Amino acid sequence: MSITHKRFAAVGVGLGLVALPVLSACGSSESNGSGDSKTITLVSHDSWAVSKSVLKDFEKQSGYKVKVLKDGDAGQAVNKAILTKDNPQGDVFFGVDNPLLSRALDNGLFQSYEAKGVDRILPEYQVDQDKHRVTPIDSGDICVNYDKAYFSKHKLTPPQSFDDLTKPAYKNLLVTENASTSSPGLGFLLGTAAKYGDGGTSGSSEAGSGGGWQDYWKKLKANGVKVVDGWEQAYNEEFSGSAGGKKAKADRPLVVSYASSPPAEVIYADPKPTTAPTGVADGTCFRQIEYAGLLSNAKNTKGGKALLDFLVTKEFQEDMPLNMFVYPVVKGAAVPAEFTKYGPQAKDPETMAPAEIADHRDQWVKSWTSLVLK
Repeated sequence: MSITHKRFAAVGVGLGLVALPVLSACGSSESNGSGDSKTITLVSHDSWAVSKSVLKDFEKQSGYKVKVLKDGDAGQAVNKAILTKDNPQGDVFFGVDNPLLSRALDNGLFQSYEAKGVDRILPEYQVDQDKHRVTPIDSGDICVNYDKAYFSKHKLTPPQSFDDLTKPAYKNLLVTENASTSSPGLGFLLGTAAKYGDGGTSGSSEAGSGGGWQDYWKKLKANGVKVVDGWEQAYNEEFSGSAGGKKAKADRPLVVSYASSPPAEVIYADPKPTTAPTGVADGTCFRQIEYAGLLSNAKNTKGGKALLDFLVTKEFQEDMPLNMFVYPVVKGAAVPAEFTKYGPQAKDPETMAPAEIADHRDQWVKSWTSLVLK
């Protein structure tokens, strides 16, 4: 999803145990004079992946070649795309998520295009329906994961809710990502704001005196939460339940990650365990949605539109779960059994309207930074 994040990077855990297929291209990206070319350039975050056979199907059907430019995590990629919007690096951007969507739209990152097949996208994921500047592509849940072996060894029941994380039994056990630098870190902050409300918007050290999420984070800080820059560090280096964490002798059995992290631990493990070594605290989840759009001033608008159409086809949507560990958003798209078995979507995740995120995100991050990091 997002973000945003490296869901499972080239080293570490999950997808890190194998090399991800990377969209590559041959052919020129130069304009052919009509504003179009035979190459489409997709700009994305580092978690983008697709099966080679699926990509070849698109290239054969459309006559285009696809070139992918990966630009770091979602936050970095979105910011760079905004800075280069007058002379964009590509034609289509994939990976802006709901926490960052308003930033992209307010800065004019995308031009209008209603993708063919957008009517098949589930209504709960539809946004910007009057202008069609972005197309929903996937969804996932940012949740606290726990190391089953640790809790079994210590005869301790894993936490299941936001409230549980502040209890003395879980002191010094949780690691999360910085809300100002990481997509899952920001999603976790938004989840607490959705759960507890906004108790005040002060950016000073007194933030939190009004209750709401600020008071919650005061309790979490007092209970020893550790904050690191990004997902890869949190999951691969600090979390004791990940394949990478075991190698690094990590000592935090709770981490902010994804509901889809447990199936990745199973699917890409060797030997493959019969059950996931990690679990999900279902009451700590925030629903993340990722979008794609046709970049303003894109050189290959015709090809970009064709690619957006393809991203909402059943073929691509059904290919995503085992490549990017996200859920499809199109009606009728099937999800592999092993994915749903080990990583079902949260039953009742926290959500927040894009307009509310837009109104408060920057101030909340400022207050969070003052409250938690200082």
